[in-house]
Amino acid sequence: MSEPIARCSGVVVQFGDGPSRVRALDRVDFEAAPEERVALRGRSGSGKTTLLHVLGGLVEPSEGSVEIEGRALGSLDDEVRRELRASSVAYVFQGSNLLPTFTAFENVAFAANARGNGDASRFAPLTLLQLVGLASKADHLPSELSGGEAQRVALARAVAQRPKLMLCDEPTGQLDSDTGERVLDLVDALQDVFGFTLVAATHDEDVARRFERIVELEDGRVLAGAA
Repeated sequence: MSEPIARCSGVVVQFGDGPSRVRALDRVDFEAAPEERVALRGRSGSGKTTLLHVLGGLVEPSEGSVEIEGRALGSLDDEVRRELRASSVAYVFQGSNLLPTFTAFENVAFAANARGNGDASRFAPLTLLQLVGLASKADHLPSELSGGEAQRVALARAVAQRPKLMLCDEPTGQLDSDTGERVLDLVDALQDVFGFTLVAATHDEDVARRFERIVELEDGRVLAGAA
């Protein structure tokens, strides 16, 4: 069996102190295999976004361990941990989170340049914009794009990082149902081409059903589907 791309063991995340303390994750075990598609499903406050942040190295757990490609994040110094995140993990937020003064091309190029040249033709910004159907909008600013178009640029930017693990937080949450379906179809197509592992947080049952495995969370605990 393949080594998981991502694994959490006994992860606890707490915010605040004293009576106001909130346990966002409570002894969570989770893993995702290479090229797997996993949906984290739960209501607002269930812990699904916090789990994404833990997997992406954006939040350090209070207890427990997190591994990316078999390397424990807690055992690495800050610089090595940043390098591992940059080389292995990409994040797509609910809003596109594009740099507002950069064109679509520049947003994707920024991510591509951060990763170095490598296979320049495959990951060239214009090539990636063509894959998401937006080569004609390469010189447009985010304010000149529709919500669906901006999210497609965000996907191209994430792929430009050449991730082993793609994390998506409610990727269709700000889109109408038809546009959301097209974005999800595009995510499927990009995964087929580039072979990353996909973990997405959603509260939408219809979105979750598109995934191979559904992990249910409630009050910071995993109810089902962790492995």
